[in-house]
Amino acid sequence: MEIIWTIYFFIIGIVFGSFFNVVGLRTKKEKLFEQQRSFCPHCRHTLSARELVPIFSYLFQKGKCRHCKKRISPLYPTMEFVTGCLFAYSYTHLGFRMELLTALLMVSMFMILMVTDLKYMLIPNRVLLFFLPLFVVLRIIEPLDSWWSPWVGGFVGFSIIALIILLSRGGMGAGDMKLFGVIGIILGFPNVLLAFFFANLVGLLYSMPLIIGSKKGWKKAVPFGPAIIIGSLITYFFGEGLLAWYFELF
Repeated sequence: MEIIWTIYFFIIGIVFGSFFNVVGLRTKKEKLFEQQRSFCPHCRHTLSARELVPIFSYLFQKGKCRHCKKRISPLYPTMEFVTGCLFAYSYTHLGFRMELLTALLMVSMFMILMVTDLKYMLIPNRVLLFFLPLFVVLRIIEPLDSWWSPWVGGFVGFSIIALIILLSRGGMGAGDMKLFGVIGIILGFPNVLLAFFFANLVGLLYSMPLIIGSKKGWKKAVPFGPAIIIGSLITYFFGEGLLAWYFELF
């Protein structure tokens, strides 16, 4: 039965992942529900049902539009697959309890923001403002070990990035600051500090090759949102185990 539920959450995840792609790509244009049907960004052809099956349509069409033969971005199936895996892992990690809803909403927010930051280098306020009250309510219903932890975590997460922005004179964006504030509520204090550590580590690992390979060098703008998201996921799912392992070494 456990396997069946895991597969179920994976399937639900890839379906929602397809929707998150649409939300992320349309958020900047403020046309989220203006166009009811998905369409090819190249030839504007309205996609049929068989062209919208998550992951499989991309594979069967060999990554190209059936009509104009232009290449489809691999971002679509990648985000669908990652969302499916994260939904399934959330279930196996947490089981059927209230915290599972927090995990699924967190993954949902992260996947939308991953698309917007990779595509537009933007973390939209409208996405954060949609999810923020949900996390506040869930942290009231399902508090962390200390009741004050989410609220201190939110303040610390917001303040850390705000301080970096001030000291670097705009080295990071206000969207990153607001995102870390929301993450602080989800993770609480001091886990938000661990997420900040992992975010910087991940950011360093993936940004260095991009900077070195760019003609702009250190002036190249690199989105930090994906690093924040990956660092926060590592902390949420593995933070306690990693901290226990670290302290055992010393």
